[in-house]
Amino acid sequence: MREDLGGYNTDSSGSESPHLRDRRRLRPRLPIADDMTVLTIRIERIGLKDASQCIDPYISVSVKDAQAVDLTPSQDTDVPTTKDNQYVIFNTNVEIQQYLEKLPRTAAVFFEFKHYKPKKKLTSTKCFAFMEMDEIKQGPACLEIYRKPTDFKRKRLGLLTTKPLYLYLNLILHRN
Repeated sequence: MREDLGGYNTDSSGSESPHLRDRRRLRPRLPIADDMTVLTIRIERIGLKDASQCIDPYISVSVKDAQAVDLTPSQDTDVPTTKDNQYVIFNTNVEIQQYLEKLPRTAAVFFEFKHYKPKKKLTSTKCFAFMEMDEIKQGPACLEIYRKPTDFKRKRLGLLTTKPLYLYLNLILHRN
């Protein structure tokens, strides 16, 4: 069953909700250079047991080294327009803002699922997933989802749920 999220991310005038205005927008693809690989990540969907209750959900994508230092600018997806049973469907491309060859082997791409909590009037991180450099390969990928707080150093990880719910991606490698 699909649910249209239409009115959640806009106010009565049709403009964007105030809590969404400060997000970091998606960036364009890097130019393809000789002997360099550009990564496009297609975020397809995320499985959550309470997906239909999330207001203005989005995913923040960042690349960090083993000490949690940002290696690229963080980017936020747009708010999706559909939910399907226990999935929030994004179907959004994120262009990683560094050539793969220039990232350290200890780096990881992080995906933080965020949503708005009207009672607290704030945006909260619900869960996160990550992909290490050795996992980056052309084609579909399925990542486990971990409970908050986001552990950028990847030391204390706890699964969000025992149910088989994942973040579904498709990786596209661009090379000259």
